[in-house]
Amino acid sequence: MQPFLTLVRRELGICYVSLIGYVIIAAVQFLLGLSFVIVLRALVNKPFDTPVTEAFFNNGLFWLVMLLAPPIITMRTFALEKYSGTYETLMTAPVGDFQVVLAKFTGALCFFMSAWLPLLAYPFLLKRFSVDLSVVDTGAVGGTFVGIFLFGALYISLGCFASSLTRNQIIAAMNAFVLGLGLFLLSYLTFIIPPKPGWQSVVLQHVSMIEHMKDFTRGIVDTRQVVFYVSLTALFLFLTLKVVESRRWK
Repeated sequence: MQPFLTLVRRELGICYVSLIGYVIIAAVQFLLGLSFVIVLRALVNKPFDTPVTEAFFNNGLFWLVMLLAPPIITMRTFALEKYSGTYETLMTAPVGDFQVVLAKFTGALCFFMSAWLPLLAYPFLLKRFSVDLSVVDTGAVGGTFVGIFLFGALYISLGCFASSLTRNQIIAAMNAFVLGLGLFLLSYLTFIIPPKPGWQSVVLQHVSMIEHMKDFTRGIVDTRQVVFYVSLTALFLFLTLKVVESRRWK
């Protein structure tokens, strides 16, 4: 456990020491703040039948953050190690390959979630300045953060996998973005293809990330969705582990 925690602290230290880490946090907060302002303007003196959390998170700016932040955070996890020549030193340290993969994933995920922490102040701001103090549902806010964590875990694991395939950080970020965008675009098939009874509609509904986020923002945490994201996260971590272990075959 101690080597694992040491590697996690190392990953977090790299994120918080480098300028790019604070640029990522600033960019995330700028986009989320802009989304917050857009929702507030929509609420002013107008009927609004959509929950605030759903209106805030189910928009283009939220998905822009979700698609761009993980590739940038994870592009250096393995690619930088290979480029700088520290990869072999790390791999020959008295730690297992699985510990290295899990530590890099955990460090990147913790940093990703820390970029969202200021978001917790938004509900309090709404309650402070809103006439209706029940405008914010704490259950919906909790469900939303569960969704953010699950989405983040999936995209961070995908980014780690993309970074393990190359020694170029830019290529790693581009590969992670393309793969993540492909998963996200599957969500639009539920809107493009007319719903029909059968297994096809069930599958499309099950993989629709947009529909999943709507449920999370309403405070609905479906175990099927949790299993879906945990399974995909485990799959990409397994693939990352196999890529790391492949150095022994060369």
